[in-house]
Amino acid sequence: MMRFHVLTLSPDMFTSPFSDGIIHRARRRGLLDIRVYDIRQHTHDRHRTVDDYPFGGGAGMLMKPEPMFEAVEAVRDSAGLDETAPVVLLSPQGRRLTQRVVEELSSHEDVVILCGRYEGVDERVRQHLATDEISVGDFVLSGGEPAAIVLIDAVSRLVSGVVGSIESTQDDSFTTGLLQHPQYTRPAEYRDRAVPEVLLSGNHGDIARWRRQESLRRTFQRRPDLLDSAQLSEEDLRFIESLRQEG
Repeated sequence: MMRFHVLTLSPDMFTSPFSDGIIHRARRRGLLDIRVYDIRQHTHDRHRTVDDYPFGGGAGMLMKPEPMFEAVEAVRDSAGLDETAPVVLLSPQGRRLTQRVVEELSSHEDVVILCGRYEGVDERVRQHLATDEISVGDFVLSGGEPAAIVLIDAVSRLVSGVVGSIESTQDDSFTTGLLQHPQYTRPAEYRDRAVPEVLLSGNHGDIARWRRQESLRRTFQRRPDLLDSAQLSEEDLRFIESLRQEG
């Protein structure tokens, strides 16, 4: 089982996304445990204050350090987490979430997720509480909750048994370092648009070659930056050069 511990100001946001689909089924089968905690439970004033004005002035409010530190400490104690469990702060300032980061997180039994809000969090949370800081993209959300849902979904797919066949995840976009090749299903022809003949040939070698080349083509056309870090064979490089010559 893999356990996610989500610390948030909006616990209800996590009810619907995880009550359907493969994550819901995985939770029922005991493969995933998603626990959601309200940070406000760790305040000590009548107004349950979790934010304050930033020192030095400026627009907006910051999340205070005390409730976040105490919430994480309470989770560690109640769930029996050891010091190796990552504490991930979701923030536009973090490292970008990639498939490699997803694979890294999936190797842990427990992951603690901190959802920021307002203009951010007190810097001491970043420096002395979070062990990792992750961004889901170069844009700003109203809070870390949507990012947490994305993160949990991506990591959960790599937990053994969550996806019906592990092979179905191995050719996903980014898993191989490239975008996924085009895929087709029945009927073989629809509105005068036919499935590529090679996919109907039954020749597994030709099909594998076509899929690899189409994956390279799609990556070259849409995300050429990925080619810089992908593992490419000599045959791959020759094919990419042919694409460049085609213009």
